[in-house]
This record gives sequence, C-alpha cells and structure tokens, in this order.
Amino acid sequence: MSLAADLRAHALAAKGFMPADEGDALFDAAIAAGAALPGLPFLEVGSYCGRSTVWLGGAARACETVVYAVDHHRGSEENQAGWEHHDPTVVDLRIGKMDTLPFFRATIHDAGLEDVVFAVVGQSPAVARAWRTPLAFLFIDGGHGEEPARKDYEGWTPHVAVGGTLAIHDVFPDPADGGRPPYEQIFVPALESGRFRLVSSTGSLRVLQRVD
Repeated sequence: MSLAADLRAHALAAKGFMPADEGDALFDAAIAAGAALPGLPFLEVGSYCGRSTVWLGGAARACETVVYAVDHHRGSEENQAGWEHHDPTVVDLRIGKMDTLPFFRATIHDAGLEDVVFAVVGQSPAVARAWRTPLAFLFIDGGHGEEPARKDYEGWTPHVAVGGTLAIHDVFPDPADGGRPPYEQIFVPALESGRFRLVSSTGSLRVLQRVD
C-alpha cells in the first residue's frame, strides 16, 4: 500500500523537513503498526506545519484509527530566530513568537484529514504525564535539544503497546550529518533498554518495535 497521490502532494506542499522517502517509510511503518494492533491510536510528537502528519493521517484512515498530533506550535530551539531552520513567515507578528498552528490546521484541512487527525496543543512533557491510552504507533520528532529529546523519550515511550512501533526522526549516528540528541537521548536509550528492536532505517528515520 502507498499513500494516495493527492495526500502525498499535500504533504510535500506543507512547510517542514520530512523528505519524501522518509515520509513514505513512515506511512508504511504506521500501516504495519495499525494492522498489528487494530483499534489503538497513533501519536506524533512535534507536528510543526503538518507535513509528516499527512502521511500518518493517511495511514490512520487506512487502518480505521486516529492520530493525536502533540505540539506547542511555538517552534523548537532550532526553529527560532537566528538559527538555521528559522522561517520568519510562521512568526505571529502581533506577539513576535512563532505560531505554526494555523499552518498545521490548513495542511490537515486541505488534505481532508480533520476526521482522523486531532491537534493536542501543549508542552509534550505535560501532555505525556496525563496520557493514559496505549499507542500502536509513536512518532517522535519534537525538540532536538538534549533535554527536550530526553523528556520525549521518558514521557512517551512507556505508552507504546507491546508489539507497537516507535519511529524517531533526525537520527544521525555520525555527528557530521546533524544534531545528536535524537540519536543519543532517544534512539540509543530505546535500544539499550531492551524494550525495542530496530526494524528499519530510511535516511534519518529509524523504526523500532516494542518487544517487552
């Protein structure tokens, strides 16, 4: 199965940093997770403007489940002014802060996914503390600093059901390729915990399955 061409076009038109091959791999992994654990939801940490969320929403619809998209929509550290990935067009000029929520909502609306994708607007650690539902699929693509990455790992990975899937974006084993926190604070601890095994690698996307 592949993401419908119109949905893929919507995904690629949205602001964001998910390459097409990684998005397709994310979709495939979510489809497999939904088939393995029918009825359980998907959850994304770090939605930005909804690019990756479209791939997940397409998979959720195919699996007859839903996606919860967790983001405070004020941008990660690397998205702020003066940093490499800053985009001034997503700054709310009234308050001088980033606000990607309107862009996210437009992306999901235009892709026709509002019935399966639900925005959860808030700080990831706070939402994780209140979360109670087991997940078939967890995609972590939140803050890329050491503390945000560590908190996403600690807060969210316990909610992945046994047999479920953990996907992590921007995993760079070689420091020359990019920032290290998703690798050091999420990917390595997940493998070393014994709770997860590596299933696949596509670009900087790592897909793991919870085994214990």
